Amino acid sequence: MEDEIKLMKGNEAIAHAAIRYGVDGYFGYPITPQSEVLETLAELKPWETTGMVVLQAESEVAAINMVYGGAATGKAVMTSSSSPGVSLKQEGISYLAASELPALIVNVMRGGPGLGTIQPSQSDYFQATKGGGHGDYHLIVLAPSTVQEMADFVALGFDLAFKYRNPAMILADGVVGQMMEKVVLPPQRPRRTEEEIRSQCPWAACGKGGRGHRNVVTSLELDSAKMEENNLRFQRTYREIEQNEVRFQEYFTDDAEYLIVAFGSVARICLKAIEDAREKGLKIGLLRPITLWPFPTAEVARLAKNVKGILTVELNAGQMIEDVRLAVDGAVPVHHFGRMGGIVPNPNEVLEALSAHFNI
Repeated sequence: MEDEIKLMKGNEAIAHAAIRYGVDGYFGYPITPQSEVLETLAELKPWETTGMVVLQAESEVAAINMVYGGAATGKAVMTSSSSPGVSLKQEGISYLAASELPALIVNVMRGGPGLGTIQPSQSDYFQATKGGGHGDYHLIVLAPSTVQEMADFVALGFDLAFKYRNPAMILADGVVGQMMEKVVLPPQRPRRTEEEIRSQCPWAACGKGGRGHRNVVTSLELDSAKMEENNLRFQRTYREIEQNEVRFQEYFTDDAEYLIVAFGSVARICLKAIEDAREKGLKIGLLRPITLWPFPTAEVARLAKNVKGILTVELNAGQMIEDVRLAVDGAVPVHHFGRMGGIVPNPNEVLEALSAHFNI
């Protein structure tokens, strides 16, 4: 398959991109607003074309543990869910991180807490970027704002996960999951052979070791000193990721007097608000973090030196604002504007919030 341009939902793009990446296995469970990922895979039947395993597990807990088992053998495996379902996966995600296993988790966020609503939200920011499960660990977190990025981040997420032996998450909101746009799908990658997996993943349970060698993949370590060594190794990996993998986009920041920081679908709304503001002579800029972890701390700090104030816009009660305030370290005022419960703000509301907080 060569590059193709198609009109599809963000969730559908995830499924198509997974097949074309050469993913070995998908294990999931339906939940709105991400069910189309599993439904599209079932419709496309990649087990007949690429050999990809697609399985609807009996629960979210079962699905993430199937991912754990597949990842332990060096396979490219993934799961997807929405907010309450990802909560159920947190123990397994922590196990993946502690076992230093690459895997891809997709979270198409809906409003909460609890069962909440099936409408879009960005209220899983803390859960994704601060660990979510137990222990000192991080996920690599990618925040798409377009259907194209939903497709592109499948390959990027897997590549980063295997590079650092660390789980990666695509943290999308329900708007991006359900909206339809044109997307360029990549050509088909061949799935790796068993010999390639053993060679590329010597750490795996089926890895290429010496005579009589057998790898044991586990997150358990009863010796406290060795467990501390493990944690220190994890932290070194996280510092390496922070140094090398920060991604973001800037819009109109060269002469900006005020800065908006937003991610996902909300960044698109904010960009329209900024374009409207500039027509009125207001110099507003936008920073869109693409990696929510690692967060573009240095870039926020740099931009803060040249603006009078910063507004974070999120579909939550104010979560990313904590990372922005840490980056700014009191240099300028930082305020938050957000909607909750599945309500998506319009550009005028963003400008009204900016005006109210900074009297412009």
